[in-house]
Amino acid sequence: MFEDKFKAAEFEPRISAAWDAAGAFKAGAGAKPGAEPYTIVIPPPNVTGSLHMGHALNNTLQDILIRFERMRGKDVLWQPGTDHAGIATQMVVERQMMERQEPGRRAIGREKFLEKVWAWKAESGGTIVNQLKRLGASCDWSRERFTMDEGLSRAVLKVFVDLHAKGLIYRDKRLVNWDPKLLTAISDLEVVQVEVKGNLWHFRYPLADSVTYQHPIAFDEAGAPTEFETRDYIVVATTRPETMLGDTGVAVNPTDERYTSLIGKDVVLPLVGRRIKIVADDYSDKEKGTGAVKITPAHDFNDFEVGKRNGLAMISVMNEEAAIVLKDNEDFLAGVPASAELDATIAALHGLDRFVARKAVVKAMEERGLLDKIEPHTHMVPHGDRGNVPIEPYLTLQWYVDAATLAKPAIAAVREGRTNFVPKNWENTYYQWMENIQPWCVSRQLWWGHQIPAWYGPDGEAFVALSEADAAAKAKAHYGADVELKRDEDVLDTWFSSALWPFSTLGWPDATPEVARYYPTSVLVTGFDIIFFWVARMMMMGMEFMKDADGKPVEPFKDVYIHALVRDEKGAKMSKSKGNVIDPLNLVDEYGADALRFTLAAMAAQGRDIKLSTKRVEGYRNFATKLWNAARFGEMNGCVNVDGFEPAGARLTVNRWIAVECARAVEAVTEAILAYRFNDAAAAAYRFVWDTFCDWYVELAKPILLGDDQAAKDEVRATYAAIFDEALKLLHPFMPFITEEIWAKTAEVAGLRRPAMLVLTEWPKAGATTGDAADEINWLIGIISEIRSVRSEMNVPPATQMPLVVVGASATTRGWAETHGAAIQRLARLSEIGFADAAPRASAQIVLGEATFCLPLEGVIDLGAEKSRLDKELKKLDDEVRRIDAKLGNEAFVAKAPEEVVEENREKREEYRARAEKVREALSRLV
Repeated sequence: MFEDKFKAAEFEPRISAAWDAAGAFKAGAGAKPGAEPYTIVIPPPNVTGSLHMGHALNNTLQDILIRFERMRGKDVLWQPGTDHAGIATQMVVERQMMERQEPGRRAIGREKFLEKVWAWKAESGGTIVNQLKRLGASCDWSRERFTMDEGLSRAVLKVFVDLHAKGLIYRDKRLVNWDPKLLTAISDLEVVQVEVKGNLWHFRYPLADSVTYQHPIAFDEAGAPTEFETRDYIVVATTRPETMLGDTGVAVNPTDERYTSLIGKDVVLPLVGRRIKIVADDYSDKEKGTGAVKITPAHDFNDFEVGKRNGLAMISVMNEEAAIVLKDNEDFLAGVPASAELDATIAALHGLDRFVARKAVVKAMEERGLLDKIEPHTHMVPHGDRGNVPIEPYLTLQWYVDAATLAKPAIAAVREGRTNFVPKNWENTYYQWMENIQPWCVSRQLWWGHQIPAWYGPDGEAFVALSEADAAAKAKAHYGADVELKRDEDVLDTWFSSALWPFSTLGWPDATPEVARYYPTSVLVTGFDIIFFWVARMMMMGMEFMKDADGKPVEPFKDVYIHALVRDEKGAKMSKSKGNVIDPLNLVDEYGADALRFTLAAMAAQGRDIKLSTKRVEGYRNFATKLWNAARFGEMNGCVNVDGFEPAGARLTVNRWIAVECARAVEAVTEAILAYRFNDAAAAAYRFVWDTFCDWYVELAKPILLGDDQAAKDEVRATYAAIFDEALKLLHPFMPFITEEIWAKTAEVAGLRRPAMLVLTEWPKAGATTGDAADEINWLIGIISEIRSVRSEMNVPPATQMPLVVVGASATTRGWAETHGAAIQRLARLSEIGFADAAPRASAQIVLGEATFCLPLEGVIDLGAEKSRLDKELKKLDDEVRRIDAKLGNEAFVAKAPEEVVEENREKREEYRARAEKVREALSRLV
C-alpha cells in the first residue's frame, strides 16, 4: 500500500542506503557489454567547506548527466574527491588551536602542526561529502580521492620535477598578491575587490637641475591652452602615499604636450633625495588626473610592467607584514646621497605599519609645501578573501610555471573544436585569459600542502628532485662533495594539484586500467569564475602529461559546461552581509532533495542566472506530491504491468495517443540533456508527467475505468502502468529519490519483481512520435483548453453551462466532435454541441484548424460591461508598459540602479505586455 504522502525525510536516507548496498554508483554499474565510457570528475570542494547553493546546482547538473548516461548503458564513472584547501584549512586549525589556548604552529613546529591538521581532517573534513550524498549525488564513493593523499601527492611531485627539468618551472623575483596577515602569496582568485572611500593625494615632485617648464593653467572653449605658469615641479597623484618611498620613475604619455620637454629629465624624490627619471609610457593617461604617474615597480602590478619596459629599479620598502623597511635597506639607499632629510625620514618612518606611515608621509609632504591638494576618492581596493585585509603587491622570490608555453596547445584544442565550451560565448573568456596569460606563481608560504620538492645548497643553489636522496646526489655531482641541504619550506598553490585532477584521480602516474579506460573525461561541469584558475590549468597540465599512442596531447575533457550563478528571487547575488543566503540543506529538510534538484534543473537555462525562491521549490514539491498521488491512483484502480503489452499497439485511441506523447517526451528530454539544455529537459518531463499524463490522460481514462467494458478497462490499466514506468524513468535523473521509491513500491503492490533498481534500469526508447490517435486526442485537448481559456477571460461563472456552435467543420472535425462530445461537454462545462453554417451573434469565437467554435455569450454575461472592463484593463497595462519603457530608456537609471532592479523592471514589463496581449485577444473574441 502507498502511504498518503511521500515523506522525504523518512524515505531519502533509506533509499541512499539501498543504492549503496547495491553498489549502484560504482564505475561500470549497469553498463551494457562493450559500452563506451562516460566520465565526469567532480570539481573537488574544499575539505573545509559545507554545501552552498552553487554546489547544489553544480552537483545536481552533474548527477543528471551521470544518471542519464548510466541508464543509457554507458560505462559511467563519476569521480569524487575533495581539495585540501591550503589557506582555509590551515586557518581553521590555527583558529582551533587559539580557541583551545594551545601554543601556535611556529611554537610546536611543522611536523606537530601537520599532525594536528591531519587529525582535524579525519574528524571534521568529510562534512561536504555527506551533504552531497543527501542531495543524491551518485558518485562512485568507493573511489573518493583527496588532493593530499599518497597517490595524488606522487603525481604532484612528478609534475613539478618534470616541468622543472624542461625549464617550465623556475624561480624568479616578481610581484605577487601578498597577504600581510597570513604572510603568504595568494592567487588572483583569493583576492576580492572592496569599495573603499579614500583620498587621492596630489604631491609636487621637484625637478632636478633647476629645470623649469611652462604648464597650462587656462584653456579656451576648444580646449587649447591660453595661459601658462612656470613650474619647477611636476604633480603626481596617488592613493597610497606610503609607496612613494619606493618610487623610481614618473611616467607621462609620449603625446602629452604638457610634459614632452621633461621626458628624460629627473625629479628629486621628496623625503628621500633619490633622483628618478621622467619616462614616456602609454600607461599614463593624459586625460586622467594630472597626466603624470609616479612609478613604484616593487609595489604595484602596473608599475612593475612600466618599470620593466623602461629599465627602472625595483625598490621594496615594506616587509612581509607590510611595515616600512628603510634602515639598512640596500636597494632603498642605493644611489641616494646622505642628507639630514634622509636620516629624518628613516628615523620617522622605519618600522611603521603601512597605514600609519601613510599619514606620516602626507604630514611630512604638507610640512614641506609639497602637498598640492587632497581629493576624496572612492575606489576598489583588493583584499585577501581569507585574511580580510588589503593585499600588498610584494616583490619576492617565488616559484613560477611558464604558463604561456603550456597554454599554446590548450588554446589550439578549443580553437580546433576538440574541446567545446557550452554556452559557446565562454570560449572568448577562455581565449582572453590564455592569450594574455602571465607566469603562474605556484609557491605559498604555508605548511599545509604539497611541500615544494626543492633542496638548497650552502650557496642557495636549488636542486629539484623526487626525494631528498635524489637531491643529495644532484648536489654531490654539482659541488663534488656531500653538502648539507635545506628543503624549501613553501608549499604549492592548491590549484597546482587540482590542475592534475582528471588524471591523477585515476591513478596516474601509474599506468592504471582506470587511466586507460576513463581518460579523457566526457564533460566538465563548473562555474564561470574558475575558467581561469581551474579549467585552463587542467587543460594545460592534461595536454602536457597525457598523450595518445602517437604522442599527441590528449585534452582532459570533450565539453566544458559553464553554469550560471544562483541568485536570490530578486536577482541579487547571495551574500552573508545582505542576509539573503539560502541554505540548500534547509530546503532539503523542508521540501526534500527532489524538489530542490528539480527546481535548479528547471531554472538552469544556458547563460541565464537562476533567481531562486522558496516558492519555486515548494511548487516542485507539489509536483512530487502529484507524482506520488498518480502512483496511488494507479494502485487504487488496479493498474499493473502486463508482460509483453505495448501501449503503441493498443486498441483504444486514448491509449495509442498517450504512447505517442510519451515517445515525444522521451525524445525531447533525451535531446535536451545531450545538448546540456537542462531547463528544457526538465520542462519537457514536467509537461508530460503533470499535464499530459496526470491531468489529461487520467481525465480521459476515468470514464473508461468507471465503465462496463472490461477489455477497455484492462487495456487502460496496462497502459497506465506501462506509461507511468516510462515517466518514472524520465524523471529519475532529476528526482531520484521519489522515483526510486515509487519504482519499488509499484512492483511491491502488484506482487512483481523488478529486474533492477530504477537507477540501473534502461533509459526509455522513444518509439513512434506521430499517429492519427495523437492528432485526434490533441485536437480534443486543444478545443477543451481553448474553451476553458475563453470562459476564464470572459468571466463566465464556473457553474454556468453554455452551448458550443461549430461552424465550417470538415468531416474529420465533425466526427471527432461527435465521438468525444461527452468528454468535451463534461470537461468544458457545455450544455450541448451543435453545428451551423454561420456564427451566432454576440459570441466568442475560437479558430482551430479549419473550423470556428463559437460560444454564445448573450444572456450569459453583460457584453457591454465586459468590453468596458477589458478596455480599462488594457489601458492600465499599456500605461504600465510605457512607464517602464521610459525608465529603461533612461541611461542614468540603467547605469546607477542595481542590476537586479533593472532586471526586475524588464521582467515586469514582459509580464504586463503578455497580459495585454491576452486582453486584446479576449476583446477580439467579442464579435
